Formats: sequence, C-alpha cells, structure tokens
Amino acid sequence: MNCRQARPWMQSQPSKPRQRNMSNMWERVGRLIGAESLDRLAEKKLGVVGLGSGGGFVALSLAMCGVSRFVLVDNDALELGNITRHVADLRSLGQNKAAAVADLIWQRNPDARIDARSGAIEDHWDCLDDLDLLVVAVDNEQVKYTINEKCLEKRLTASYAGVYERGEGGDHVIIKPYAGPCYACWAEATREGVKIAMNSVGDLDYGMIGAEGTLASEPGLWVNVTKVAGIQTDLILNELLRGTAAHVEMPANTLIVSNTYLDIIEGAESDPHTGLWIEIEREPDCLVCGERLQMGLSLLARDENASISLDDLAASRLTTEILFEDEAEE
Repeated sequence: MNCRQARPWMQSQPSKPRQRNMSNMWERVGRLIGAESLDRLAEKKLGVVGLGSGGGFVALSLAMCGVSRFVLVDNDALELGNITRHVADLRSLGQNKAAAVADLIWQRNPDARIDARSGAIEDHWDCLDDLDLLVVAVDNEQVKYTINEKCLEKRLTASYAGVYERGEGGDHVIIKPYAGPCYACWAEATREGVKIAMNSVGDLDYGMIGAEGTLASEPGLWVNVTKVAGIQTDLILNELLRGTAAHVEMPANTLIVSNTYLDIIEGAESDPHTGLWIEIEREPDCLVCGERLQMGLSLLARDENASISLDDLAASRLTTEILFEDEAEE
C-alpha cells in the first residue's frame, strides 16, 4: 500500500527540463555540474529501500543535487530514539520514514515526483521495474541478499553502504549485475576481511550481526553515518552521470573509509580519517551469480528432460560440477 503519492499540485507539473535564470534555485548546481547533467539527473529514477539514518540522508542529498524521481520504501515509523540519527525531526514523530523523507524532499526539491511506500520491500518488488539505480539501505543482511537476487534478475544497478560498529568506518560498493561481483560475492570478501585494529577499542567484526540478521547495536553517531552516506551519495551521482563530462572513473569498485585504525583485507591497515580503494572480484563459484551456476542453468533450460530442479542446482556446487562432467562426456 502506498503511504504517500505525489501531491496533487505536484502531479500537474510537466515533465520537462528546468527553465533556469539567475533567480532559479538550481543555478549553482547547474554551474557546478552543467545544465545538461542537471537535466539528466532530473529524469533519473531512483529507488531507496530503507529510509533510516543512512538511506534518509542519501535520498534527501540526492534530491538536493537535482535527482527528482524517487520510489521510497520503508516499513518503520520514526521513533524518538531515531531523532538524533535521522534527517527528520520531532515534527515527523510517528510518521512512516518513507513518508517523512518524502516531505523533506519536497521542501528542498519541489519538482520531485515521489512514490513513498509503507511496507517491506518483499511486498513491493514492482517498484524496481523501471529504476535507473537502487539504493539498498537496510540493516538486515538476509534482506540484502534477497534484494541482490532481484537486482540480478532485473539487471538493476544497486548501491550498498555500511557503517561499521561504533562508527569506526564504513564501506561502499556499486553492484552492476554480471559486470563484477554480486552482493553475495562482495560481502563474503569484505564482511569477514575488515576488522578494527588492536590499537582501537576492542577487536570488532563488521556489523556485529545479531540473531535476527540486523546490527546488534548502534553503528556510530550521526556524524559517522553521514560521513559514509555523503560518500555514497557522491558516488551514486557519479554513476548516474556516467557518459557525461562530469563523470570520473573510480580506481576500484569498493571504497573503505576509516575513522580509526582499520585492518583492511589481509592486513592492509589504514590510518584514521582516510580511505582505501580495493577491487573485489566476482566469484566464479558464487551460488548466486557464479559462472558455473549460470552455465548450469543454461543447460537445464535447454534440457526438457532434466531430472534436477533449479533449487537443487542453486543449493550445491557439486550439482553444477556433475552437470559439467555429463556435458563433457556427450
């Protein structure tokens, strides 16, 4: 169920490039990135799943940079404990987070067309159908894996970011289906590889995932969250402007930001308030996007008499190996 659609006076606004003059609120943005890039951002459609501390900041920041078409999805209401780590304030207390952020966007970008939805993403898969990019800002790892599978299915580019326990740092990656790692490949490499160095307080694994698959405790102060979310916003804008003069090719697909001493991937340590680019490769044996799995699925698709199910294939690497051996014997 949609908790907030575009306001009636918004619906009457024509979909056309903004007319700019010296008094236009977008003049400075246009000077920075160019009028053509600004018009391009206005027509891009983004989805944001999870409008909490990170997702809310990213959505509002993108709107303030000129992105004007959004689908916002969240099933939570803004609570008192959220106020010190959220773009919304006491005026939105008790309101669905997607609706609250939609109101904030309209205050900064009156041209915005927003579809704000209340509920879990599993009940709103249709909202992914015509997006240019999806911002995944949920804290439940299982939901991230489910979204990852849907994005692969729909060939939808997605942005993932995380803030480490107590705000010691964070990371960001843009996942492009089958052009690099999927989220499952990427998470396997990074979530176990990043640890807080011993000269920090304790030795904490990423995220401290609890029994329900969510962060066991608060991932840092607002300033820690917005540091990572600001970088995420900038890299999303860069991706949306691919093919224009404003686009910059990044040195790798993953940026890890540290607020303290971090051991990053096999002992590569970074100093406080620095960043490190690393390249995470696609895993050929990944049970979600791996080349073996895709080849196995192709074999099954053309064999009408196949006795093995797709679920069986996805459940075991051994299954795919058997398929390849049978193919080689023919």
